[in-house]
Amino acid sequence: MFSSLKIALLKMSNFWARTITGLSMVFLILAALGLNIFFFAALFLIVTVLGLLEFYSITVTEECKPQKITGTILGTIVYLMITGLFLFRGFDALLLSAVVIFPVFFIPIIIEVYRKKEKPLINAAVTIFGMIYIAVPLSLLPLMNNSDGGTVLLHFPAYLTAYFLITWIYDTGAYLVGKNFGKHKFFERISPKKTWEGTIGGATIAIAAATGFFFISEDIRLIHLIVLTFLVILFGTFGDLAESLFKRSLNLKDSGKILPGHGGILDRFDTLFVSAPFVFLYFVFQIIL
Repeated sequence: MFSSLKIALLKMSNFWARTITGLSMVFLILAALGLNIFFFAALFLIVTVLGLLEFYSITVTEECKPQKITGTILGTIVYLMITGLFLFRGFDALLLSAVVIFPVFFIPIIIEVYRKKEKPLINAAVTIFGMIYIAVPLSLLPLMNNSDGGTVLLHFPAYLTAYFLITWIYDTGAYLVGKNFGKHKFFERISPKKTWEGTIGGATIAIAAATGFFFISEDIRLIHLIVLTFLVILFGTFGDLAESLFKRSLNLKDSGKILPGHGGILDRFDTLFVSAPFVFLYFVFQIIL
């Protein structure tokens, strides 16, 4: 009896920790979005640095010795180059940033020559992957700021705000529906707790939220919101599954403990790492057309 009560209290404590942490992150990101794109870029610079440090910490094994400090510094440089060139030069600087940044990814290969570590190929590959997996997607977020847009209620960048809200609502909806009604496993080999009921429920709630967002947005069409939601559901789910796959391969439950109830930075932002490049591509597609 006491054992069951203890488990119930632990679950309740974890639920409230998860809720408070989640709401705090939502408030922080929306506040940064509403204040200034520079605040937003600075916030995700911090997320990038913490994410890189966390990634290189959990990938250290007997078979792999990634360049933790080098990878974190180079990943930060990649973020600053992409975001900085956009903030001060606009979209015209994107091609320039790609040209300048490309050689940065080869620096870990050069450094590996002097490290005298076993498995240099794995070490260099994991170091470079961390930069691509974390720094590049997060650096694309400030680029999706549309300073001319907004919502009826407050002057938030419509596309970027919609992206975050749909992502959060999809994640939360999938979690709550799956927790209460989930029976059929979605991808048991990788994520035993994820269910079809949760995924479909989260997707349905996200589509409804996107439709609702249309009525408070000044300059984003419903078709764009629907496509954005589809991209979040599809690639956000793959981002979640990929993170679960990485953790299982490393025998980890969470990537870290920095966020109570959520785990680490990688646990909290896993859906963004895979979905952000595709959402950004669609954002550029809208500008071109």
